[in-house]
Amino acid sequence: MIDKVIRIFNIINAIQANPGISAKDLAFKCDVNIRTIYRDMDILELIAPVSREGRGTGYRFMGKFFLYPLNFTEQEALVFSLLPSMLDKDKLPPGFDTAFDKVMGTHLKEKSRQNSIIEDIVGVIQMGTPAYRQESPNFLQPIIQAILEHKTIDVVYHTQYRNETTERKIDPYYLVPRDQRFYLIGYCHLAQDIRTFRISRFQQVELTGHQFDKGDFNIKKYLKNTWSIDRGDKNVTFKVRFDAEVARYIREEELFVHPRMKDQKDGSLIFEVTVNNEKEFLRWILQYGPSAEILEPKAVRESLKQQLSQWIMMYQ
Repeated sequence: MIDKVIRIFNIINAIQANPGISAKDLAFKCDVNIRTIYRDMDILELIAPVSREGRGTGYRFMGKFFLYPLNFTEQEALVFSLLPSMLDKDKLPPGFDTAFDKVMGTHLKEKSRQNSIIEDIVGVIQMGTPAYRQESPNFLQPIIQAILEHKTIDVVYHTQYRNETTERKIDPYYLVPRDQRFYLIGYCHLAQDIRTFRISRFQQVELTGHQFDKGDFNIKKYLKNTWSIDRGDKNVTFKVRFDAEVARYIREEELFVHPRMKDQKDGSLIFEVTVNNEKEFLRWILQYGPSAEILEPKAVRESLKQQLSQWIMMYQ
């Protein structure tokens, strides 16, 4: 059995190195008869996308299948590392020890390389610190690692609007930058639903050994009509006129929704967009002051009038 496992690994390496290699050549490389190669290929076809037109033609892998990197999960690496202790060493074929060491060495090297890349990425990204803290731990590295390895994380999280700190398990799906902040979108086991978490509000993050599956979750569908990061439950269509001084800057805004824009003869711009959270959109509009006039909805215009009246009274 061990002979067969090692031989199949050798066959995979041979096909990767020589796409189109024949069964006869594989038999020569593995020092077995051609019938054995046919039986091995029948097994290999169950776990890998092998292409062949007939038993007299060559073999190649379809798509992007490739053995290296190994991409062992922690559980797979543990099981594989225990293999020598479970076998009768007197019955192992020559070369098993060196083959085993090469496989484990490749796994450890790839693991180290991946961690190094994540460290480099985290080092490049500079995050701010909440005003109420002197220091803010950077949890980007374990979060990015958990996303890449599809691992659940144990966290301690502070919910600001409830002023509440809770322990949670989260399946991290996506890391999203918004407004000079980072947010994590994932499945919260406590809420039993998809939630959005602000990274700076994590007080503790630890990887677990449990792996998760995102299933059919679609990030674009999830954030449809979301202006920034906070999802609302009611779509509102805004119509805004930007004057000529700021219109050219609006055209180059990098947005997460798709507005409808129409240039006017005087250089101004009519901007229409549907969003599911009007508060986020209004915060963006207000930064342009009188250069941005909300034409619709009328209820929002009236609300802004009342707000401006309060500001005038405040500064009189």
